[in-house]
Amino acid sequence: MTTERRMPSPTADERTMLEGWLEFHRQTLAWKCEGLTDEQLRSPAVEPSDLSLLGLVRHMADVERSWFRRVLTNEDVAPLYWSDEDPDAEFRLTEADTYAEAHAAWQAEIETARGNAARFGLDDLSEGKHRRTGERFNLRWLYTHMIEEYARHNGHADLIRERIDGSTGD
Repeated sequence: MTTERRMPSPTADERTMLEGWLEFHRQTLAWKCEGLTDEQLRSPAVEPSDLSLLGLVRHMADVERSWFRRVLTNEDVAPLYWSDEDPDAEFRLTEADTYAEAHAAWQAEIETARGNAARFGLDDLSEGKHRRTGERFNLRWLYTHMIEEYARHNGHADLIRERIDGSTGD
């Protein structure tokens, strides 16, 4: 499988632009994981960090789930990989953790996110609130935050991938 990344149109309206950049960054993380074995994907960035490409995919599955389900639509769903007792569990991997499982969970959360977001306008406030701050967010803020979240972690993914096999690219 080859991930096709599409740059958003430079003349798109605001919503199309935001959705386009979010999709681009989702595709970038998938691209950074392509062609690697589960062992390589579980490989940490550098000691003592647990940060790995597989951990990033699991993390982003939970981030998508949290913002587009728990906050945006007030759905009562548990995290996929972390817990209050172990908030970084998505990065603590075992031999049993596979990219196939994490990728499927991540893609399912992305599909749900797209469907949930389609029901809201950019200025519409979320039905749920942030679990720590109690704030509500409009969809514009949520899209912008998700673009930032992916962009930051895609920078991590660039460095991890280069360490694994020397591959570089934007």
